[in-house]
Amino acid sequence: MLHQYEKLVLHSLKVGSKTLDELAESTGLNKDSASRACYWLKDKGAVEIHETVTQGFKLGEEGKKFLESGFPEFNLIKKLHAGRSFNELSDEEKRIGLPWAKRKEWVEIEGNIFKLSKLGEKILREGQYEVVLLKKISRGESLGKEDIDAVKALLGRGDVLRTTESKQFSLSITKKGEGLAGKEVVDVSGKIHLHGDVSVRKLVNTLTKEDITTGRWKEKEYREYDDSPVEKSRPGKKHPLQKVKDRIRKIFIELGFEEMEDRLVESSFWNFDALFQPQDHPARDLMDTFYLSSPEKIPLPKDEVVNRVKKAHEEKWKYKWSREVAEQAVLRTHDTAISPQYMLKVRKGERKAPAKFFTVGRVYRNEATDFKHLSEFYQVGGIIVYEDATFRDLLGLLKEFYRKLGFEKIRFSPSYFPYTEPSLEVEVYYEEKKQWLELGGAGVFRPEVCLPTWGKYPVLAWGLGLERPTMLMMGLKDIRQFYKNDVSWLREARV
Repeated sequence: MLHQYEKLVLHSLKVGSKTLDELAESTGLNKDSASRACYWLKDKGAVEIHETVTQGFKLGEEGKKFLESGFPEFNLIKKLHAGRSFNELSDEEKRIGLPWAKRKEWVEIEGNIFKLSKLGEKILREGQYEVVLLKKISRGESLGKEDIDAVKALLGRGDVLRTTESKQFSLSITKKGEGLAGKEVVDVSGKIHLHGDVSVRKLVNTLTKEDITTGRWKEKEYREYDDSPVEKSRPGKKHPLQKVKDRIRKIFIELGFEEMEDRLVESSFWNFDALFQPQDHPARDLMDTFYLSSPEKIPLPKDEVVNRVKKAHEEKWKYKWSREVAEQAVLRTHDTAISPQYMLKVRKGERKAPAKFFTVGRVYRNEATDFKHLSEFYQVGGIIVYEDATFRDLLGLLKEFYRKLGFEKIRFSPSYFPYTEPSLEVEVYYEEKKQWLELGGAGVFRPEVCLPTWGKYPVLAWGLGLERPTMLMMGLKDIRQFYKNDVSWLREARV
């Protein structure tokens, strides 16, 4: 079945070959519609498309400048003719004009004196031919055979000239096209200018409200639509992890939380010390943490919080706390590194307690990757800064969060973390494997974390995984699938 545009094109081409502009004019179609119809017909073997490429030229930036102010070598010989000395030449005339004038044999050198040659005097009288050529090109005038050598020379000279290409299409009908054309043409534009033994009937593409209410639709003829299969649409879409991140943000905001503005590079002070991890803790080892060489150090805040943290370490852990160790720059190992900074904001009155904060961001661990571990992954963290908060509040919040995320079977197991007490791990039931899967940790910040930063106690806190629950939601068995950039998988992936 031919589209009405295809029928119009075929009947126009029966008279003879045409350019695209001529075809658009004869059919009353715009150029885009006519071109589209031609390519449809080409795929059906009904028309042939002939492409002619014409090369042209246009002025580059230097060409525009030389057209306005003259070529440096021509300006140079004008000054020499006027009796100017070498020192009176411009920098451009010395740097560009002199080498070109010597190459073209327009000047001669006798000792340390430059003077015009006979050829230079002739050029000065007749004018520089290249300027005439630039004028022709700038006006779009056609070039003759005598211009070709000069054009080639200018093309090799910086940005004086640039080449351009223009394409012209002509179209002709094939024998198959003549057979498909028939005698009936449908008019959808109202601007048909075809001649010959052709009947024209008006087909309707769309119905208006008036057509329906007045009953005019009964009197109209409608365009047939081809029901041939088409390629599957591939619109842009969000990455599965991004969709889950957006859903998590929505859940926390619905629960009245404020998102924390965090960063990937932190000082060891905020990443470890403020969370009461001693400076000799194994988690600070190079085998677990990525330390940076640029910046190697991050200055500590000019605030009493540093002295309060130092005091907590030295009194509780019984060692000499080092400011240099605390200044070491790291890729953050957990998004909990931002939590004590927001607790300090509450202490300073920049935020009011009770306060609820969350964050969703990348963290880094120096460990080997496998089907369930990555060295770079996302965490979902948060805190509740409230003196009357209880451990049961934390359990209820986590249960509600995972319920909203789609997990009904949830349980909590006792655990240990250096900066929370009591601590727990959150587990959800993985139906396919018939087993419980750990998704993250939570607990109540220890007084040694709360008091130096907020000044009060307690604070509820958590750091949950993002990739693992998303794996369960998508039925994946390998966490690395998220980062393979497999286009086929990304197109079909559903969360």
